[in-house]
Amino acid sequence: MNDNDYCLIAPTRPPRAEGPPYAECVLCRKPTEYPESYKGITLCPVCEWQEAQRTACSG
Repeated sequence: MNDNDYCLIAPTRPPRAEGPPYAECVLCRKPTEYPESYKGITLCPVCEWQEAQRTACSG
């Protein structure tokens, strides 16, 4: 059993971009690590970390 066994929501991430142009963060509008062509929610590393802290499983 590992830490992920306690989480009910599986984290999913878009594919990393190999270079610019980068998608904007949906929260702060800063560049993300994801391609601009990705359709979906993208977060910059800072917002991604903060969101992970808010939604972390506790147990």
